[in-house]
Amino acid sequence: MAAAVDLADKEGRDGVTMRAVGKRLGVEAMSLYNHVRGRDDILDGMVDLVFAEIELPELSAPWRAAMRQRAQSAREALNRHRWAVGLMDSRRNPGPATLRHHDTVLGCLRTNGFSVRQAAHAVSLLDSYVYGFVLQEVSLPFSDGEDLQELAEEIFSALPKDQYPYFTEIAVEHALQPGYSYGQEFAYGLELILAGLHPDEAPSP
Repeated sequence: MAAAVDLADKEGRDGVTMRAVGKRLGVEAMSLYNHVRGRDDILDGMVDLVFAEIELPELSAPWRAAMRQRAQSAREALNRHRWAVGLMDSRRNPGPATLRHHDTVLGCLRTNGFSVRQAAHAVSLLDSYVYGFVLQEVSLPFSDGEDLQELAEEIFSALPKDQYPYFTEIAVEHALQPGYSYGQEFAYGLELILAGLHPDEAPSP
């Protein structure tokens, strides 16, 4: 599984084939069937390894701090393994790290006064934000400030002057400022979500 994760980190999820994993381990692909039923088992194990990298809270930890840390840790893990974004909750056979992750996150919310329904709402909201942000983050056509500057120059050179004033404004006055990183937007959105969650005051569905 670790070999498959390493392979996916370098070549993407589609690069993980039985033959490729076998080659990485120095064995024939058929040898792998002594340990797994097929590629799906390998994908299940890969997802479980990524879940194992996410820092989990103590059940009795203050829930906002715990959910903040867990969300930040999940984002970091998904940025290390960018192929995993669309796989994390798609597997039909979750492994022990996956199950422990979900149980611990829900347990922290429940022991902090969230009802079953409120805990479900909170996890769904937080996971949607984390996965959605990372999906957008890894899809951006730039990786740092220099790339962003070059991209902006390319876009603006092709646009009619003054036709898109608000797009130009946010680029010049925000995104193109020294030290800007798109990842900084994550903390802002996360704090808004955490501020809107309340164990005893969650809105009715």
